[in-house]
Amino acid sequence: MAALIGESRTRVRFCLAIALVPIAVAAAPVLVVDDTGHAVELRTAAARIVTLAPHAAELVDAAGAGARVVGVIAGTDYPPAMKGKPTVGDVSVLDVERIVALAPDLIVTWPWTTPRQTASLRDAGIAVFEADPRTIDGIATDIERLGRLAGTEPVAEAAAAAFRERMAEIARERVPGSPLRVFYEVSDAPLFTLGGKHLVSQAIALCGGENVFSQLSIPAPEVGVEAVLAADPDVIVAGTSDAKRPPWLDAWTRWPALAAVRHRALYTVDANLLHRPGPRFAQGVEQLCRTLANARRAIASNGYDSKAPTRTRSR
Repeated sequence: MAALIGESRTRVRFCLAIALVPIAVAAAPVLVVDDTGHAVELRTAAARIVTLAPHAAELVDAAGAGARVVGVIAGTDYPPAMKGKPTVGDVSVLDVERIVALAPDLIVTWPWTTPRQTASLRDAGIAVFEADPRTIDGIATDIERLGRLAGTEPVAEAAAAAFRERMAEIARERVPGSPLRVFYEVSDAPLFTLGGKHLVSQAIALCGGENVFSQLSIPAPEVGVEAVLAADPDVIVAGTSDAKRPPWLDAWTRWPALAAVRHRALYTVDANLLHRPGPRFAQGVEQLCRTLANARRAIASNGYDSKAPTRTRSR
């Protein structure tokens, strides 16, 4: 009888131990630091996520938690499954009440989406992760961090490794030669470009180019036509949705002395890939590198020396 009682007690202790293990694991807090230096802590893995930038949805999906997204911002179009998610506002204004009603335990955004409203959500006790990588490798790091917050580390780590390997391959495949001076145009009226701290500038450098406005620290500065003419870029690249060629790109032909015009080095790339610091950025860089390789061949075929120390042009 004593033996049976002892065995029964042992079984009870074992069952209690097994029952408590998942509780202990689930209750383990998760802590990461986002790209703005904020500590983001969750008591358990994120089960309901709202994304407030198109690239944020792509990052969450790459981390293996796309199915947990319960709300997105207007303009979120990738992956396709995100198009059917509830919309909670746009870059100008958020529907805070709807976000709260969705009961997210994690919001993934970036610093440019209504920062005051985002701060109010953080103050309300909702964890906010700001994804604003300052380096290309930072994209992979964000995927890993979001994987930790969602408890999907294996998927996130594999996606981050694949991104890093693709970027390494692109760097190895770069066509050698002196840097091409690139003017990257975002829009024509007003005339916007991207500054030296933008990831696209890093992509241009990786592809063997140099942003002619790399000295500007503002991410997306407005410049004048005269400034572009004075910079006299070898190549002009327009970032547009789906790489559709805009009429304003060919408007530069009004200045035939411009180096990029003389060598017909006016190109487009897909802004949906290159402007979003998400996993598809690698595809955008690959496209940009092909573009600059084509420009290099065009310049070489015209006998143009991009290293010439003086290149004055009549306007």
